[in-house]
Amino acid sequence: MNYVTQHWSFDPFVIVVTIVVFAHELGLARLRTRSRASRAKMRRRHSIAFYGGLAMLLVAVDSPIDYWASSYFFVHMIEHILIMFAAPILIVAGSPWTPLMFALPVRARRKLGRAVMLGRWSRPLRALGRMATNRWTAFVAFNAVMVFWHIPVFYDDAERNQVVHIWLMHSSFFISGILLWSQIIPSYPLRPRASYMWQAGAIIGTNVIMFFLAMSLGMFATTSWYVVYAHVPGVSMAPFVDQQIGAAILWVCGDFWMVPLLVIIARRAVTQGGDLNTAFDRLLGWKPVTHGDAALLEKESENLRLSP
Repeated sequence: MNYVTQHWSFDPFVIVVTIVVFAHELGLARLRTRSRASRAKMRRRHSIAFYGGLAMLLVAVDSPIDYWASSYFFVHMIEHILIMFAAPILIVAGSPWTPLMFALPVRARRKLGRAVMLGRWSRPLRALGRMATNRWTAFVAFNAVMVFWHIPVFYDDAERNQVVHIWLMHSSFFISGILLWSQIIPSYPLRPRASYMWQAGAIIGTNVIMFFLAMSLGMFATTSWYVVYAHVPGVSMAPFVDQQIGAAILWVCGDFWMVPLLVIIARRAVTQGGDLNTAFDRLLGWKPVTHGDAALLEKESENLRLSP
């Protein structure tokens, strides 16, 4: 029980989350005065997911998970799953962007919007935003970050340096998670532009990379990769056993999040398609043939038959 009740921390991130929640509630209140009741209820439902994502971040960085992650590799893997998968998925599903924008006063909101969207100084910023929100950039960045920080030399350096650990490792996990999952999960006013086929492929591809990373840490390894877990005071678990448990967590969690997301994508394709054939075409990224297209094809076929 001491593992759960002790070693909670209170750092500035708690203050940041408190400010974000307050701003989000302020934005919801302002939107409520100018929206239909059904729209306000939908935003409230979304806010539950958003707050759940913030809670996952707090659990990852302020609970005993963060404390024991410095002693046990498998606990650190749980922390990474929370930061890369659980928290970003819930935050993206919570669609917090519009309420957070409406937390600003009207004049400040309009001035900021014009400056960012129309200002000359912000052209590099807009170009960087377009590149960062590109679906391939998001997919490559997410998986590159995941692999990079599990390379022993970089992992050990991050464990020895808390600035690198928090501001580089964890921040890159979270930001790349937001970028990738926003390509798959609708997050009003943002909408995924990638086809259902690409979304399913990105999920499966990420799962395959997690699978090989887990295999490398567990089945293909003969000793512990990370020096920082060797001879930790008070830890009796062998570092290699610890690493194998961490590899199993990566393996199992990969399937745990992959299957539900694939089911959601398939259901979304069926809902928008109306039938299984159209849904299959949408899933593959094919354009359904309309009645007008069919009539045009039939007319062209008839012309070909009549031509000498």
